[in-house]
Amino acid sequence: MIIHFAFIAFALALLFIGAEGLVRGSSSLALRAGLSRLMVGLTIVAFGTSSPELVVSVKATLSQQGDIAVGNVVGSNIFNIAVILGITALLCPIPVHRQIIRIDAPIALALTGLLIVLLLNDSLGRLEGLLLFTGIVAYTVMNVLVARREAGAGGNGNDTSAPDVSRHWSIDTLFILGGLGILILGSRLLVDHSVLLARGFGISEAVIGLTIVAAGTSMPELATSVVAAARKQPDIAIGNVVGSNVFNILGILGVASIVSPLHAPGISWMDYAVMMTFTILLLPLLYTGRILHRLEGLALLALYGGYLFILWPK
Repeated sequence: MIIHFAFIAFALALLFIGAEGLVRGSSSLALRAGLSRLMVGLTIVAFGTSSPELVVSVKATLSQQGDIAVGNVVGSNIFNIAVILGITALLCPIPVHRQIIRIDAPIALALTGLLIVLLLNDSLGRLEGLLLFTGIVAYTVMNVLVARREAGAGGNGNDTSAPDVSRHWSIDTLFILGGLGILILGSRLLVDHSVLLARGFGISEAVIGLTIVAAGTSMPELATSVVAAARKQPDIAIGNVVGSNVFNILGILGVASIVSPLHAPGISWMDYAVMMTFTILLLPLLYTGRILHRLEGLALLALYGGYLFILWPK
């Protein structure tokens, strides 16, 4: 039992080290390439920090543990909005880019509704997975085109004079790859030892996927957003969360269900409703003054606490 706690503590340390490297490298590379921090937060950082969810969900799919695979995505999307944005807003109120309000947050909401419809029969087939995966390709292309258009119009994407641009692109690449590798290793240790602890208490796979696995695989997003907020890079912080939620639905469940059809009868309608509620709440919270305030962050954390109280077995 003690060794599991030791590995969990070590994994958390790895996550924060990896997040620092990922944020530093991706931010510098984005500025050097003439792209905005928002674009790299929505794509490179968001997809990179979601790689643990991808590994866990594919592994669960191959082991016929659909509840863990789907619960991981549903729980991660809830955790991303409620906990990660909540904690980040408490540390530093987050200015919100217009693109998030007008494009990306509505896309995340529409995809949440689509996922619920696709899971009406508690399963995802390969054809549905192909549809979702096609969506992530289209979403990525859209963000690149939007970012380049804004940069061409004189946006902040060409701010290569910023002090956090490194001396050479190879240094940025090493930071990104090294950070991602450390994040994946830390997430794997965290999830494996957390699941072993949970199963010792007789908790179901669905609850494990919705809570421990979801929180564990979302630690890279948490670490990355907290580090980005501390480094005064709010576009990466909030772009990371919204982009990760989109990637979780389109990329992770898309790839997982292509590898093997998913069946997740243990995920209840309450869980889907909570995911939809938090995604809906994201729009007015981001719209009010285009800043996510500390009080709003506290409210998100309180709502998540209530969800855990209802979900966790008594």
